[in-house]
Amino acid sequence: MDQTPTKIPDRFVDTEIDDEVVVMRLSDGDMFSLVGTSREIWNCIDGQRTVAAIVADLAGKHQAPRETVAADVARFVEELRDAELVEIR
Repeated sequence: MDQTPTKIPDRFVDTEIDDEVVVMRLSDGDMFSLVGTSREIWNCIDGQRTVAAIVADLAGKHQAPRETVAADVARFVEELRDAELVEIR
């Protein structure tokens, strides 16, 4: 959990519309609609915060069990990595 997800800005464009972040992958034009928790995680990925720090922030903010939040964050970060939108350092 001490890994730091970092966005790869030359691979996507994103924009915030109301309570949604829309991300377009530049390589193929695929669109991703991020709402709720996925939007919050995306906005937390700043290249400085570790996965553990993101989990702590969201667990505290939502008063949710840390284990549940950790599983959700790990899964979503992995999906972003698979989509080649973030790298893990």
